[in-house]
Amino acid sequence: MPIQLNPWLESVAFPPIAEVRGWAEGRSFPRSRPLIDLTQAVPDYPPPPELIADLAGRLTDPQTALYTDLEGIDPLRRALARHHRAVYAADLDAGDFIITAGASQAFWLALLAVCRPGDEVVVPVPYYFDHIMAMQALGITPVLVPIREGQAGVPDVTDLAALLGPRSRAILLVTPNNPTGAVIPSAVIDEIAELSHRHNVALIVDETYADLLPGGRAPHSLFRRSDWGEWMIHIYSFSKVFGMTGYRVGALAAGQRVREAALKLHDTMMICAPHPAQLAALYGLEHLGDWVAANRAEINLRQSTFAGALAALGSPFRLEAAGGYFAWLRHPFPDQTDFEVAHALFDEQHLLTLPGTVFGPGQEAYLRLAVANVDASDLEEVAVRLAASGVGRL
Repeated sequence: MPIQLNPWLESVAFPPIAEVRGWAEGRSFPRSRPLIDLTQAVPDYPPPPELIADLAGRLTDPQTALYTDLEGIDPLRRALARHHRAVYAADLDAGDFIITAGASQAFWLALLAVCRPGDEVVVPVPYYFDHIMAMQALGITPVLVPIREGQAGVPDVTDLAALLGPRSRAILLVTPNNPTGAVIPSAVIDEIAELSHRHNVALIVDETYADLLPGGRAPHSLFRRSDWGEWMIHIYSFSKVFGMTGYRVGALAAGQRVREAALKLHDTMMICAPHPAQLAALYGLEHLGDWVAANRAEINLRQSTFAGALAALGSPFRLEAAGGYFAWLRHPFPDQTDFEVAHALFDEQHLLTLPGTVFGPGQEAYLRLAVANVDASDLEEVAVRLAASGVGRL
């Protein structure tokens, strides 16, 4: 007799990237029109050689094979505090941070620190599907905030406030947004922060892609509030900024009560983030500022190249939002579903894109493209293929 599975987990959809990539299994593609995979936010650039060389040298030390402190190695947390002080113009120190196995684990820690089964988290649509999958697996209810036309990834504060109720335990914001790339304006974040404070719910702010924003201005002022640790939980990732997604290293910043709760979970899940990955992140923070700036410029060049190519070609696909690793397109086929359009683009133009509805209900008119996967010239080719698809022929 088969074993019984967790019924909450049985209700969780299978990861959609694997499903879409499965379309290409067993297929071959001509050299004149190779497959271009725009599904996953995985950078096409490796970590810089000097980071790899430094890590390789450190691995000869047997200490790197041992656990670190639960919170992570102290030099990395101090370096991260310096980084955040510079970015947010805020007074932070090493004790505010826990180093995690990627931003994904940081999110699980945040979620479990404040929620029980049956609790609710208010989430703007379109959302990052992994966040919803985690909530469903834990018996936590995502309460979805529909995004108004033309505001992809930026929630309306009035709409969000209307969905807060007695079971609400958190509001989740992702900025720059995954999947749309849209950046939530600081003023909107401030309003939502006041809302969370007023309703005594946590504000979880996921800024995995914040290092890709043009520098010069703090993304928000939340860290400058003296009581931020009482209501905000912040999620950060080293993976994308240093091109080391497989190393699995991120961070959570929170007040003492949340950190203590999160550390209980962290000990049972991981004990600590991988020691070598923490050393790689430390090297990045201490030595790779110029590399990060050049990489940021490259990603922004890809965004502008793609947007310019779409406009120049008069593409029927409309760019609704863009930023970080992502472009959010409205497709021109109202009589076809997003999955039908995505599959047709794969069959006809050899483009792999993600259908909008994997990021939430009501997103049938959209596709997500991950622009970090390919260089600028390939993005021009993507625009050409989209324009060539032809309205009504798919």
